[in-house]
Amino acid sequence: MSTRRGLDRLSVDWVTLELMRVAYATRGGFLAVRDPRAVVWWYVIGALAPWFTYDVGVLAVLFAAALAAALAARIGPLLLGLFLLGIVGDLVYLLVMLLILREDPAAIGALVLPVLKLGTVSLVSMAAFASLDPEKISDALLAMRAPEILGFAVSYGYRMIPVLVDEFRTIVDGHRLRGAPPRGPGFLGWRPVVRLGTILVRSFYPLVLNTAKRTRTTVEALETRGFTAAGSVGGAGRALRLARLRFTAADAALLAATLAVVALAYWAGGIALSGQGSPAARW
Repeated sequence: MSTRRGLDRLSVDWVTLELMRVAYATRGGFLAVRDPRAVVWWYVIGALAPWFTYDVGVLAVLFAAALAAALAARIGPLLLGLFLLGIVGDLVYLLVMLLILREDPAAIGALVLPVLKLGTVSLVSMAAFASLDPEKISDALLAMRAPEILGFAVSYGYRMIPVLVDEFRTIVDGHRLRGAPPRGPGFLGWRPVVRLGTILVRSFYPLVLNTAKRTRTTVEALETRGFTAAGSVGGAGRALRLARLRFTAADAALLAATLAVVALAYWAGGIALSGQGSPAARW
């Protein structure tokens, strides 16, 4: 029964539900209760920190801190599974390269660096944007003097993710109902695979067309209600939207703790580097 329930989760409905939870930040977490401006700045710090070093020790500390933050932010199993799938693929790639370049450990160290950097940025991104709903992100960008159209694009993009999944499922189901099933699975089951691939290709254009129609309708409806004009600098609508934002001492403590972790990682990496000589000698 437990195996059956686990397999039942791998469905379009479950993926749609997970995407909606991510888009609307329904899981909570320590970042969900913070001011959205503090979360955006936390993301900027965490995403930029790995790119100023080539030390594996520093990157390992930053990766561990980003992993702890992502787990504390309660990211969903869908994002976590996709991330683990990417990490496993990178590890397999590194294993293959290790077998090929086993006489050159410096080359292996150079291959580990981008994996740690991209992994850290991915974890920080998931932790930040899985904790903010579209309204919070839009308000944070508006409070930081970003263009109004940028806040609208982010908010609209978040809302379109579940719509796109639902539209895609409707189109695929329509093709499957109107098309004849394959005559047997064929050798190694190639016929169902070819049929599924054909349906996916044929569903692309209707998906783009229907999305364009919904986009135009939504944009016209928002502009009719004065969405862009309400967010203009100095307007009453902008002041009303930003009235609920409160940058508290806890938000400042979050940013200070993040900077302290980054500085500590760089400091520890600098001590280890000075004790072991040049970077090439460490491999």
